[in-house]
Amino acid sequence: MVTNQVRHNHSTKVRQASGDRAFGILNTILLLLFCFFVLFPLVHMLAVSFSGGYHVLRGEVKFWPKGWTLYTYRSLLSDNSVPHAYWNTIKYTVLGTSLAVFMTALCAYPLSRPKFFGRRFFNFLVIFTMLFNVGMVANFMVVFSLHLKNTIFAILLPTAINVYNMVIMRTFFQNIPEEIYESANLDGANDMQTFLLIILPISKPVVASMILFYAVGKWNEFMPALLYFDNKADFPMQMILRNIVLSSQATDTSTDSALVGQSLKYAAIFITIAPILAVYPFLQRFFTKGIMVGSLKG
Repeated sequence: MVTNQVRHNHSTKVRQASGDRAFGILNTILLLLFCFFVLFPLVHMLAVSFSGGYHVLRGEVKFWPKGWTLYTYRSLLSDNSVPHAYWNTIKYTVLGTSLAVFMTALCAYPLSRPKFFGRRFFNFLVIFTMLFNVGMVANFMVVFSLHLKNTIFAILLPTAINVYNMVIMRTFFQNIPEEIYESANLDGANDMQTFLLIILPISKPVVASMILFYAVGKWNEFMPALLYFDNKADFPMQMILRNIVLSSQATDTSTDSALVGQSLKYAAIFITIAPILAVYPFLQRFFTKGIMVGSLKG
């Protein structure tokens, strides 16, 4: 009887080990396929942007440039509007992200405190704006009536707080032990001092996640500039990229111009996304922790 039980336990462990190995192999294959489908467009785009038009025309460029050339990048950067638009994008992203993260934290902190008067009412108002958006026309009318059109505030203020990000940060603050708040209160710190000197410094994971969320959004957006800016000198890089894509689709009638337009589009896209790709690895280690802690209450 004992021998049969031992054999049964051994066979069960063997089946479990075999199942774990099969599951691990399947996961590895799926992840490799996912990485391939994600990376192939980026690698192909980069290879085409550095390749000669003849090799692109023959469809010879896949993963590695052929007929190596910097013509498309020189042509793109020789346009004075591109460096200026790039600087505008950096300016809008840095200022917009800084303001958005601070305002989101400033909104999330009081809504996370159980003794805040009217907490449920204000939570309802904030969540209501996420469920029911007034739309583009109403936003434009508000910006226009406040005389913010053609100013940097038209980019910064309307998107200063994202409700979804605020909910994540609010939940993170709620998970901070109550003893920390009580200790700060006993030491004579008021609410603002507690928020700035104690809560924010220990909230690095969620703050880093918010910086990443807002920075990516600010870096990629072009619709506010399209709506609120009339002067081309105020355009971000995404507007320049949009104009390149639209102009190449509308005016390319010959093979050569199509090749040039395609290479310019790829070069502009890579120049646009390169900073985000460079910054993400430094914030990635905070990303998972900040989202998990800010998404779960318990």
